[in-house]
Amino acid sequence: MTKLIKNGTIVTAVDEFVGDVLIENGKIAAVGKDLSINADTIIDATGKYILPGGVDQHVHYSFDYKGERVRGFETSNAAIVGGTTTVVEFVNQEQGKGMAETIEKFDKEEASKFAMVDYSFHGVVCDPTEALFKEIPTLPDKGISTIKLFMAYKGLPFHSDDEAVFKALKASKDAGVTVMVHAENADVIDALQKESIEKGNTSPYYHAETRPVLVEKEATQRAINLAKMADSPIYIVHVSAKEVMETIRTAYNEGVPVYGESCTQYFVLDKEDLARPNFEGAKYVLSPALRTEEDREALWEAINKGWLNAVSSDHCGFNWEYQKHMGKDDFTNIPNGAPGVQDRLSILWSYGVNTGKISKQRLVDVFATSPAKINGLDHKKGHIGVGLDADLVIFNPEVEWTISNETSLHGVDYNCYENMPAKGKVEQVFLRGKLMVDKGEFIGQQGDGEFVPALPFGSCYEGIKIEETKVNI
Repeated sequence: MTKLIKNGTIVTAVDEFVGDVLIENGKIAAVGKDLSINADTIIDATGKYILPGGVDQHVHYSFDYKGERVRGFETSNAAIVGGTTTVVEFVNQEQGKGMAETIEKFDKEEASKFAMVDYSFHGVVCDPTEALFKEIPTLPDKGISTIKLFMAYKGLPFHSDDEAVFKALKASKDAGVTVMVHAENADVIDALQKESIEKGNTSPYYHAETRPVLVEKEATQRAINLAKMADSPIYIVHVSAKEVMETIRTAYNEGVPVYGESCTQYFVLDKEDLARPNFEGAKYVLSPALRTEEDREALWEAINKGWLNAVSSDHCGFNWEYQKHMGKDDFTNIPNGAPGVQDRLSILWSYGVNTGKISKQRLVDVFATSPAKINGLDHKKGHIGVGLDADLVIFNPEVEWTISNETSLHGVDYNCYENMPAKGKVEQVFLRGKLMVDKGEFIGQQGDGEFVPALPFGSCYEGIKIEETKVNI
């Protein structure tokens, strides 16, 4: 069955033009102007934008924090309603088990049953044994080309020390596996938290006070130094502050292959949200902590100029009332993270494009195209090009509305962007040619999503066979 989307303004990471997109057998079959094709279904997108489906490379549908677990893939319809058609989930390695074994179990038992978007996986190092380091080079054979290590969270199962990071970098580089790190100094945070609690400073605001910018900056520089010693690329996730971004930029300009992302919350929220009364501040406990207005403006400049190459959601769906309240008397027990996968495009468009801070092309790049490349998914995702999956978003730039948990599908009891005005809204979303969102409402089914095997970095230069047409942009 063929579908033809006509007369929309097609936006890619490098271009913008009024044209048509032909969908055939789940793929983009043609892109052009005034296509004369007798399609089975014709969609008129006059006055609307046609965007590639978003790729969110940083979501948590299986995260456990001190025994409390987030909402899972059964809430992934939130992603697609917000224009994201592919997510990359972090799966924590089970103690005593291999990385691939853990991921395959999670895929079989949860992701494949409930996913309403396409998905891929990062492995999270939790048991850094020699067996794991030997396994890392084999991960691309199973479609896994990224792993993550937490330099933060001292004492928790997913914390990794410098030795683990260094060994992972050495084991990964020749296999084309990208090492991602959560860069914060765990020891300093632990000391500051204990000091804060002893003084009776237990409210959510002290989450930010005990995670100052310097703990992120120091760990980022240390991660870069470890990468230099291992002669390996490294990727710094959820960059929150100007000084951290500048540390990455400086190293990159010196020839170090270091890259970074930021996340939606760091562009529109700040540390004063943690001071909200009646424990409302707990809704904004996430790590690294929220920063200042100066940091926000620096991050907009960073994605505009390409100093950071992706904006993710770091979606983490904990309930406020009965999960965040674990830390009512001690902020260190508040589960870290906030929901947001549904709101990523709305925030970037409303507070980036509409304010002139970024162009539509930069939005597409950080929202879809670069995340697809970074995670080895650009042979299928992230761009409107012939041969790629027909993951498409029809976006109405004129709709004015207000972000609210009432219209959220995150499955939790709050939205950290509550009551923020937005202009521009998703109207229709196609996943591999299937209409999944119509008039802004989800119409798909659980299990519609599929696993997308990730290619290792550099694969397009190493002769690895790709079934679909490779589109150079």
